[in-house]
Amino acid sequence: MFERIKVFFSDVKVEMKKVVYPGREELIGSTWVVIVTVVVISFFLGIIDIGLSKLVKIALR
Repeated sequence: MFERIKVFFSDVKVEMKKVVYPGREELIGSTWVVIVTVVVISFFLGIIDIGLSKLVKIALR
């Protein structure tokens, strides 16, 4: 069992050497994409929520 764990961590070490981390500029660009996407989706869902709540108020009258 300990041999399997040892092999697992050895394999993890080999795979971690293959990882390519993003540079500073790419990381900043990706962060802005995520922030803008979250803001746009938040506004969209807010508008949908307001519209649906008004429809429910009308339907319950």
